[in-house]
Amino acid sequence: MPIPSPYAERLSRIQIERHEVDVTGGRTAYWTYGPSTEAQTPSEGGDERAPLTVIAVHGFRGEHHGLEPVLAYLPELRVIAPDLPGFGETAPLPGRTHDLDAYAQWLTEFAAAVAPDAVILGHSFGSIVASAAVAGGLETPRLILINPIGAPALEGPKGVLTKLAVLYYGLGAKLPAALGTALLRNGLIVRGMSIAMAKTKDSDLRRFIHGQHDTYFSDFADRDVLRDAFVASVSHDVREFAPDIDVPTLLIAAQDDDITPIEAERRLATLFSDAELVEIADVGHLIHYETPEEAAGAIRRFLRVPVARGR
Repeated sequence: MPIPSPYAERLSRIQIERHEVDVTGGRTAYWTYGPSTEAQTPSEGGDERAPLTVIAVHGFRGEHHGLEPVLAYLPELRVIAPDLPGFGETAPLPGRTHDLDAYAQWLTEFAAAVAPDAVILGHSFGSIVASAAVAGGLETPRLILINPIGAPALEGPKGVLTKLAVLYYGLGAKLPAALGTALLRNGLIVRGMSIAMAKTKDSDLRRFIHGQHDTYFSDFADRDVLRDAFVASVSHDVREFAPDIDVPTLLIAAQDDDITPIEAERRLATLFSDAELVEIADVGHLIHYETPEEAAGAIRRFLRVPVARGR
């Protein structure tokens, strides 16, 4: 039985539509949240303008649902949330290794197809994909990174656990197919990952987080895609691309993140030509689940979006 979402009532007020588009040789499933491009909102001068559009890229092993708690607090925006190739309802890219180059190319082509010049947002692994794409030429007026991977995962506060994860994904790839896939989708291991990341002491919120991971964390196409994406996630970090990004960038970082310590996030902010760092206390790598209202507030201020009436 699904665990009730603390954010369901807010999300129910937002229009959500599912779409598909062909990019990079494959078909990408994506969802739009909020006002459509046809829905116009009056500006201060009394004229009409289209709603601001954001493309939101989820993290490793996730899919578009993971960012919904943040979107629930941003009803003023039009947000396009795709499932990464090989995850959720998006099929793998045919004939491709799902490395960072492939994901960056996919995001660049996806943005060009559905929302040229949209603001780009990435969470966790999505922060690496978004940064690589923008540094590589994806045009965007602004970049937003939530829980950015600002240092090598193997060097983080829980580098030992990351090394164990390397062994885990390597074993999953080497075992016979059925056995390897079963290991990678093992419910006890998924729950262990969820427990390790959650910081909240709110029992209802913890149940919701674990329920989300139970439901979506194993929604990958096959073990090859998962292995490729994992290797990409631990072989790269945002530092590689920050010096080549010249658009205003917002970093929303957690002070208790076990993957990238806050000191590394502070150093990361200095590598951009124009970056703002917002730190959120008492939360780890799950800002999008545990403190979505704070994250949404930072995004709204960064984009200079007024709060919608009645929200």
